[in-house]
Amino acid sequence: MVNPLIYHKQGWIEVITGCMFSGKTEELIRRVRTALIAKQKVQLFNSKIDTRYGIDSITSHNQNKVAASCVKNSSEILQLVEKDTQVVAIDEVNFFDKGIVDVCEQLANKGKRVIVAGLDTDYRAEPFEVTAALLAKAEFVTKNLAVCTKCGNPASFTQRTSKDTKRIVVGTTDAYQARCRRCYKKPKIK
Repeated sequence: MVNPLIYHKQGWIEVITGCMFSGKTEELIRRVRTALIAKQKVQLFNSKIDTRYGIDSITSHNQNKVAASCVKNSSEILQLVEKDTQVVAIDEVNFFDKGIVDVCEQLANKGKRVIVAGLDTDYRAEPFEVTAALLAKAEFVTKNLAVCTKCGNPASFTQRTSKDTKRIVVGTTDAYQARCRRCYKKPKIK
């Protein structure tokens, strides 16, 4: 994917995005494991909001996991990244405050490979602002699709199945399904 001869000692931002159940975290973990095989120093971060699978790891829906530091906000990441770290991975970037965009840029400008994964849109099909900003600033973008739970077509929408109207509700199959454009039903918000 990335030619290390071109990007030697130069940082960059990679964004892995898509709807729920599209394999974003799985891809983040795959890239991290590849960096570890290459003997690169990696640090991983997740938001304290995401407590689905514990607070000391990044865990995919398939239960693949890697150890991570959980932080309350984006500024904590800058404080925790060590000088000799080569790769910084951040999962559920959509849970972070808007400062995460500047954090990612600062890290990339310091020569670090920054890999982030997160939802591109919420359950109303509205863009998450931090993900949209990172998509515009990233050197590499991967948009994953899931499989529609209704018809089996490629899915790019996240359908909330609960009645909750808060923008962020942490959940898995108990609260969300992947849907294609045809099967997705935009919720009526009162």
